Amino acid sequence: MGPTASGKTAVAVALMDKLPIEIISVDSALVYKDMDIGTAKPDAKTLAKAPHHLLNIIDPTSAYSAANFSSDALHLMADITARGKIPLLVGGTMLYFKALEQGLSGLPEANQEVRDALDSEAAQVGWPAMHHKLKLIDPVTSARLAPNDTQRIQRALEVYVISGETMSSLFAKQTSISLPYRLLKLALIPNNRALLHARIALRFDQMLEAGFLEEVRRLLLKYSSLTMDDTSMRCVGYRQALEYLAGEFDATELRDRGIFATRQLAKRQLTWLRGMKDSLELDCLDPNLQEKVFQEIEQHLKS
Repeated sequence: MGPTASGKTAVAVALMDKLPIEIISVDSALVYKDMDIGTAKPDAKTLAKAPHHLLNIIDPTSAYSAANFSSDALHLMADITARGKIPLLVGGTMLYFKALEQGLSGLPEANQEVRDALDSEAAQVGWPAMHHKLKLIDPVTSARLAPNDTQRIQRALEVYVISGETMSSLFAKQTSISLPYRLLKLALIPNNRALLHARIALRFDQMLEAGFLEEVRRLLLKYSSLTMDDTSMRCVGYRQALEYLAGEFDATELRDRGIFATRQLAKRQLTWLRGMKDSLELDCLDPNLQEKVFQEIEQHLKS
């Protein structure tokens, strides 16, 4: 587990040479087809060496939830272990990790009518105002969400409208499920936030150079019904790219907004990580990170 740009994929691929593992992606953006550059999806050469489960499984016009992930991951883990291999779950979507380990059965299913009503309200007052509304209803959940985190603000408000209870109170009522596995939870956390921010800026520049905007244009042509309201387009970078293509700001501001949004994502991911129990923290900026991860796994297996 780790924030964006922490080097999770590189560590996972390196472990392929040492252990009989199969990688399960834990990333809410990598599930989408044709969204490769902006999601930093592993390239073809990497995937040829280290195939990832749960990549490219739905169109950008479709939705995928934490409950979907939990179900899919459990089936994959059972299949992988039945073949005598080790499931390695790799990603930065912390809610997916939480869903797998603790379950999300207490949350209501998505309701399109409620979502449409919330989107309509947000169009009138703006998402920062919706975030303030959530703060009055559920201060615990709003405290971990940025005012522009539209997808999660919408979901938290939707849960309250449907169930009459806040998301934080429903989480508090949940009891941990018993997974039939021993878990080793490795959290890749930077000891220098500024260096992680530098990595984030470099990677966003590399995405732009690799043709990120052209990728978004192709998406709009291939999926004619795709809009900013689709969950896929709420992924970091894509919303900013759509706004740029709509002429709302120039290339310099696109870069600034994209990097800022990615830094905010990393901040949220680190907040989640620091609140997770029984995680072993490793410095993702350590030049010997891959070897140290393997040593921890080896020690865990021996114990």
